[in-house]
Amino acid sequence: MSAVCRGLLSAKIVTEATVLSPCTWFLSTRSKFTKARVPKEVFTERSAEHEKYGGDPEQPHKLHIVTRVKSVLRRPYWEKDLVRYLGLHKAHTPVIHKNTPAVNNQLKLVKHLVRIQPLKTPYGLPAEEDMADTYINSRGELIVRRLLKPVDHKQIES
Repeated sequence: MSAVCRGLLSAKIVTEATVLSPCTWFLSTRSKFTKARVPKEVFTERSAEHEKYGGDPEQPHKLHIVTRVKSVLRRPYWEKDLVRYLGLHKAHTPVIHKNTPAVNNQLKLVKHLVRIQPLKTPYGLPAEEDMADTYINSRGELIVRRLLKPVDHKQIES
């Protein structure tokens, strides 16, 4: 950049007796990019999301409800493959995944295409025979419709 300043000064007749002064308008380009332009809110702890979904940071949820909310058209092939691998073929259809580091790393790559909610179980995890009678409501709760089983009538002896 100093060559540019000398070039501008050489437009005038410069003699050897004239001392070249540094440019007053020159500003280093390095100073523009040394300061981070990322807002501080990006690096803050996201405890507000726990309050939003009613979760507890000390006891994380065990299962995610993952729903694809954006299309994979015009997306890179690795995002399309990952969405297909996670079972999110249809949009707005929830899929349940475990809350493990392996699954979370995969979800991190497609987080702009999906909505992730914790699965709440207010009535506890269902038994094997109750799995057919479960559904997920709009608040992300797993509801078990327990059917009444017939009671064995014992003969009344009189």
